[in-house]
Amino acid sequence: MALRIVAVADTHTFERDFREIPDGDVFVHAGDLCRGGRLSELEWVAGWIRALPHRFKIVVPGNHDWSFVRSPFESRALFGDGVIILEDSETVIEGVRFWGSPWQPEFHDWAYNLPRGAQLAEKWALIPESTDVLITHGPPEGIGDRTITNGRQGCADLLARVRELQPKLHMFGHIHEDGGAWKHGPTWFANVTTWECERDPTVFDVDANGAEPVSVPPRTTR
Repeated sequence: MALRIVAVADTHTFERDFREIPDGDVFVHAGDLCRGGRLSELEWVAGWIRALPHRFKIVVPGNHDWSFVRSPFESRALFGDGVIILEDSETVIEGVRFWGSPWQPEFHDWAYNLPRGAQLAEKWALIPESTDVLITHGPPEGIGDRTITNGRQGCADLLARVRELQPKLHMFGHIHEDGGAWKHGPTWFANVTTWECERDPTVFDVDANGAEPVSVPPRTTR
């Protein structure tokens, strides 16, 4: 039986503006829960996530989520035992292997920045070969990574690793302007950004045979 995944990213504390959060088995937040990254901001978002009815909940921090870097113990404690925080780590839910990583190519003075090249490649090398669903905050190069003013911002080394591993599904956010879903070979790529909750969550079903989109909202533009 398929596992239904409901995914968001880039909510930036605007969660009250969602029209609804669809039903599903696993709720995924692919980063940028906060704006300034203060622990007080994270406390509100953690409470909102804890209250969701989904049986499983996964959070991968993003570049605005500084409290995970500055106060890691306190940040994780806000979510309690019912929410899984993934930072270069994995969890297995009903036989489906999830891996989460918060890193992205260096830009501005943000959290989880690394220079393009060897340092990022080392992080992606940690992703296990058995991964079914990969969750990163940042996108791979050329897929869901187009910005309005700065061109494409995705990571070439991430794309290379995903092509090597061929997970069923790769979910990410970070780039607000290029939400959507694309299939390349056996892998579905999905930019699940909600652009401060103006864009609806993305929904996928995953089973032993692969991933299939259930609901992919249209791209949000400004």
